[in-house]
Amino acid sequence: MRHFGHISPTVRKDLFHQEPAEFTAASPSATLAAALGATLYSPATRPQLARDIRKQAGLGVVSMVLCLEDSISDADVVGGEENLVRQFAALHEDPAELPLLFIRVREPEQIPDLVHRLGGSAARLAGFVLPKFSESRGIAFLDAVAQAEAASGLPRLYAMPVLETPELLHLETRVEALAGISRTVNKYRERVLALRLGVTDFCSAYGLRRTPDMTAYDVQIVAGVIADVVNVLSRADGTGFTVTGPVWEYFRSQQRLFKPQLRRSPFLEEGVEELRTALIEHDLDGLLREIELDRANGLLGKTCIHPAHVTPVHALSVVSHEEFSDAQDILRPERGGGGVMRSAYTNKMNEVKPHRAWAERTMLRAEVFGVAKEEVGFVDLLTAGLQV
Repeated sequence: MRHFGHISPTVRKDLFHQEPAEFTAASPSATLAAALGATLYSPATRPQLARDIRKQAGLGVVSMVLCLEDSISDADVVGGEENLVRQFAALHEDPAELPLLFIRVREPEQIPDLVHRLGGSAARLAGFVLPKFSESRGIAFLDAVAQAEAASGLPRLYAMPVLETPELLHLETRVEALAGISRTVNKYRERVLALRLGVTDFCSAYGLRRTPDMTAYDVQIVAGVIADVVNVLSRADGTGFTVTGPVWEYFRSQQRLFKPQLRRSPFLEEGVEELRTALIEHDLDGLLREIELDRANGLLGKTCIHPAHVTPVHALSVVSHEEFSDAQDILRPERGGGGVMRSAYTNKMNEVKPHRAWAERTMLRAEVFGVAKEEVGFVDLLTAGLQV
């Protein structure tokens, strides 16, 4: 699979200076973590789930979570598990390219049980999403993933813990909660693909809910915990993990208090102002701003609950030609001793040692999302993705 693989090779050639690379479930974990992109959640109870997965694959989705936790009622868990067994069986013999598929469970005991019941169709399973993750719960969850992998003979089952407990949010317990999570995920480093943020649960602890005019970073309690998670768990010194962006809850027009956050000029230049209007009408201008803030704060990828959110996440994940040029200059072997230089775009300073970690992350993102041509911008990428 590859990002933007759902658009024609001719269109890709026109858009990309360096096209997104192909990857598989067997690719290195660092590649897969960077490539997750917009991870689309779906309730495990959907009766046509296999058909939905195939459809979303054709629209550019490369990772999905099939949820047995908060998206379904307690009474539907047994039926959801049975439905997953049926739907995976339907996918098992499908030769089509499918997204990376993860199951979000409620309890550790579900993991080996589900893998056993899936049988041969578990080959389509990339791993599990582990909710309410903490040091005490996390060890049992991660041991269960390892047990299921060993019993099934699968080459690898990954885990994606969700950080969303009150202990992580509350100031008086946050330091120890983060330290415990760090100890746990480091013990199972080869198995943990990425860490996900449960911002809805954070807001719930204080009876809050952000409006479509606001991003997660406008809710200061949430912004504080995101910063601390990145601080402890996503350092660029080789000890960090990929942390993905929080869910955007809105996909229909709401009454607005503030002006739209999406500038008109890029859309006027491309002659697609109607696209800007459509994005605003569906409250996606707030999503676009939050994606930019995710990246500025060290997060990569995003939890999504609606297919309309996928293409904007991927379009904003493509590396610009300017970013690529800067990263290449910083990483040139002859500049290993450091120094400073003017960028090739003559609009900024590139300082080799301080900017090196940024450049390395940018090159990894360039590998999986591609590099846009010099004259290609976000609007072009978004338009191409939405036309399929």
